[in-house]
Order: sequence, then C-alpha cells, then structure tokens
Amino acid sequence: MRIAVTGGSGKLGRSVVRRLGEDGHTVTNLDRTGTRERGFTEVDLRNYGQVADVFQGLEDRHSGFDAVVHLAAIPAPGLAPDAATFENNMLSTYNVFQAARRARIKKIVYASSETVLGLPFDTDPPYIPVDEEYPARPESTYSLVKHLEEQMAIELTRWDTELSITGLRFSNVMDPEDYEEFPAFDADPRLRKWNLWGYIDGRDGAQAVARALENGKPGFEAFIIANADSVMSRSSASLAAEVFPDVKVVKDLGEHETLLSIDKAKRLLGFAPEHSWRNYHSNRTTPTED
Repeated sequence: MRIAVTGGSGKLGRSVVRRLGEDGHTVTNLDRTGTRERGFTEVDLRNYGQVADVFQGLEDRHSGFDAVVHLAAIPAPGLAPDAATFENNMLSTYNVFQAARRARIKKIVYASSETVLGLPFDTDPPYIPVDEEYPARPESTYSLVKHLEEQMAIELTRWDTELSITGLRFSNVMDPEDYEEFPAFDADPRLRKWNLWGYIDGRDGAQAVARALENGKPGFEAFIIANADSVMSRSSASLAAEVFPDVKVVKDLGEHETLLSIDKAKRLLGFAPEHSWRNYHSNRTTPTED
C-alpha cells in the first residue's frame, strides 16, 4: 500500500516507518521535522489545508494514499501547557481524520493511549488485568484528548460504514537502549505503578500497526498494545497484591504477565510481541570462566 505516517520522525514513528517499508509498502513520513529525502514531507498537521493537499498528491512524489497511520502529537502530559496540548493534538487528529475521509481513504490506524485506562491509577483500576471493556477514565488533558479522539472515530465510522479506524492504546514506548534502566525499577514497585508496570517495545508497536493495517475491519475498534511481560523482575501477582490489595485479579497470571491485557489485540489483530527487555539483558551478560 501507499501509506502516510504522521509523526514518522518520532520515537514510535521511526520504528513504524522502518517496519512498513520492510513489509513492502511505500511510506511517506509527514512531520514537521525529518531528513530531507524523498520519503519525507514537511507538514503542519494543525493546518487543514496542508493536510488535505498532501493527502491528494504531491508533485512528482505521490498521487495519494491508500492508508494513513496517525502518530503525530505532543506525546505525553506535562510537556506543554494543557491548552496547547489540547489544541495541538485535537486539531491535528481532526484534520487527519477529516482530510483522509475527503480523500476517500478508508483505512486509518492511529495512536490512542494507555492513559485512557485511568493512568496514573491514583484511583484503583476496576480490576486487573485492565482491558478495553470498561469506560474510559481520562485523568489529564492529554488523556482527555485521546478519549475524545476515540469518540470522534466512533461517529466518523458511523457516518461512513466503509471506513476503518483502529485506535491503538500504546503503552510506554521503549527502544532497546532504554532497557539499561529497567533493573533499577525493582528497588521500588511504586516507581512504575502508574501504568501497571507496562511497556511496549517500539518494534512490537510497529508490528501492531502493521497488523491493524492488515486486519482492521470497517468501523472503530480500540486495542491495548503492550508487551507480553512487565518491566519488573518480580511476579505480576505479587505486584498486584502489594500495590493494589483491594483490586480483584480476574485471571491466573503468568509469572511476569502484563497487567495491561493484550488478549483482544492478539485475538482480533494477530498481535504477537516478539521483543522483551529480559532478552536484552540476558544477551548482554558475558559468561565468566573458572
């Protein structure tokens, strides 16, 4: 396919652009910063005219797109004033969704967020592992926008029954070099309690995008996207019992099983995480000789 990736210069975006290119797609990175090359176009997503224009075609570069992957955003709470976060993220997503519809693009995959689940869980989650079945609980302006984006996607796909929009509720994105810090998390289980000790390797996040492009159906669906394990050496059951003693655990947990349920993504998208911080550290261990 011919795929536009907004925010392709970002942490997750780089992995997504690489993966989709390796899968044989023609990928264009739409971002405000990037390397001057054929696969990059500078676009201000807050400007609807620019977005609508580039989705229709661009000089000798392309004549339009078959799908859009929308990742561009101020990526977390607290990085900008709340009003700036709301304006940038909400307006950009509306422009991308609406311009894609006007260009008759029927496949959209975009970055929602684990934050809609109730992060940082100062109020206990309703149960563990958390999943997509309970109503959104945004606790920040950033998360509120992510919730409103999901509501917008529901209505847009109601208006156009051929339109497929998949919202991927990504956990905290990690690159391999970030795994150097993981062993230090064991010192205090509350350091990473804010997202139930979850993470997503950028390469597995890119896999989830690829699976959503392949398997997303008309309508809207949201999926939690996390790695299959936690960031901790301790068992997931012991973490839940110590930090959330009053929360019901609704399934038997594997030793290090994620508490951000990815069962739906596995079942409907074929998502299967392949990377773990544990492998990174085991591969860096040098055997000693007697």
